[in-house]
Amino acid sequence: MKKNLLLLFLMFVIGTVILAGCSDDSSSSSDDSNDGGNSDEPVTLTFFSADGEEKEFNDPVAQKITEETGVKLDIDYPVGGNDETIPLMIASGDYPDLIYAKGDIGKLIDAGGVIKLDELIEEKGDNLKALYGDDLNRLRNTLDDPSIYTVGTYGVENAYWATSGTFQLQLDVLRELGYPEIDTLDEFEAALTEYYEMYPEIDGQKTLPLSLLGSDWRWLITVGNPAGFAAGLEDNGQWAVDNETGETTYKFLLPEMKEYFEWLNGMNAKGLLDPESFTQTYDTYISKLSSGRVLSIADQDWNIGDADKALVSDGREERTYAPLPVTLGDDYQSKGLQDYGFAGGWGIAISSTSEHQDEAFGFLDWMASEEAQILVNWGIEGENYDIVDGKRVMKEEDRERMNADSEYGKETGVGYYVYPFPQMGNGAVDSNGQSITPNSEQDIIDNFNSVEKEVLAEYGMTNWIEWFPATEDLGVTKHGTVANYTIPSGSDVQIIQQKADDLTEQSITQAILADPAEFDEMWENMIKDLEAMDIEKANEDMTQMTKDVIELWETN
Repeated sequence: MKKNLLLLFLMFVIGTVILAGCSDDSSSSSDDSNDGGNSDEPVTLTFFSADGEEKEFNDPVAQKITEETGVKLDIDYPVGGNDETIPLMIASGDYPDLIYAKGDIGKLIDAGGVIKLDELIEEKGDNLKALYGDDLNRLRNTLDDPSIYTVGTYGVENAYWATSGTFQLQLDVLRELGYPEIDTLDEFEAALTEYYEMYPEIDGQKTLPLSLLGSDWRWLITVGNPAGFAAGLEDNGQWAVDNETGETTYKFLLPEMKEYFEWLNGMNAKGLLDPESFTQTYDTYISKLSSGRVLSIADQDWNIGDADKALVSDGREERTYAPLPVTLGDDYQSKGLQDYGFAGGWGIAISSTSEHQDEAFGFLDWMASEEAQILVNWGIEGENYDIVDGKRVMKEEDRERMNADSEYGKETGVGYYVYPFPQMGNGAVDSNGQSITPNSEQDIIDNFNSVEKEVLAEYGMTNWIEWFPATEDLGVTKHGTVANYTIPSGSDVQIIQQKADDLTEQSITQAILADPAEFDEMWENMIKDLEAMDIEKANEDMTQMTKDVIELWETN
């Protein structure tokens, strides 16, 4: 019996040793794999971007980025414009390696979800330091926490060779009406009215003099923002800023806002406003623009690119648009070419839970390099551009596709990875003095379609910006733009502004669509509601924030 027990004991010990040996071998094998047993394999970084659309990181430019950095991106976007992604991340504590959170970056900072980049930039960020230079301060968070958490999003050296203006008007309207000067709302309305009476239908469909997209977040772009542009305000989102004093006011309190929306109410009453302006989807809106029957819009080029390319592709260049410097009257000045300096604020952050923080930072620093900037803007030499007499020249096929094919950027990657990554800006030049982008002012002029060139010539211009007050005459804002400020989550100003934004969007929409006789009362009621929610407290807090930014950036 004792012999049997001894035998069993020996067998147990031998078995345990064998299992331990197997376990050690397995662990060693796993570690070898993780530590680069195959060092040629790229690292995959997960990346959440609050802007964009679903796309694999596999186009030629993406492949070249991976070849140069050893990094692949697994990019995730909010589904259906869902703005709850960041709060859900915070609640779960499950973060991707890289995060572009836009205005929600403050929530991630408060939750400890992203890391400070200051030491990394100082020790390893040669490209980032070269890119931002004296503007590095503009990446800092706040006076109380002057740390850097993000890089990227906006260009550092910007040139203002194009603008979408207050409104955009079809080229055929300008042509048919004998090339009128259109600087005020009254002149704009008169042009629309005259052309609409001449052509109540276009290609068998009802002509739409003015169409907006006020059914989703683009209400801010096509309804709220144009009111400020018409009033000669800079683009500070929902705020109006005195650039000298820093005093900041919720813009819908201004009497100029009432004047603009009262005009829009009149446009609706006269049948000049698309009745679906506040109910149509984005796809319906773009389809209408692509049909050529929408005479004017209050929108930005980046939002209508697919429609513009469709019109050009269909040979209907006369139905594309010219930007107008329209204001409430001659006493106001369009700020369409305003220089805000490097905007700072939003950018890409590295998560605190990432196991690849060094690789993530190295990737962002490389994206700030001249090599990367040429690649993401121009594509691949020999495929997308050639070197002719020592200069980069875009291949003609690529140039044509860039202007007419909405799928070009997605398929080739050219231009697709500029935003929201670190970028030099369209006004920057490389070490050889060449434009860092293929869109210099001359390129823009060369790329105008034939009808644009015809209309411009009739006005004695070569570029639409000649209609607008010049950038150098407008100066540079000391505060950047309030639209890019990181509002502290849960702060009084954040809570009040959210309530105010909800109220103004609903109330202004209703006022636009109301009987003109009811407009004044509806507007007065909205102002009373804003005052009741303590909008003055938000004004005070935002004013202090603007002054703090000016102090942080040392621009006073």
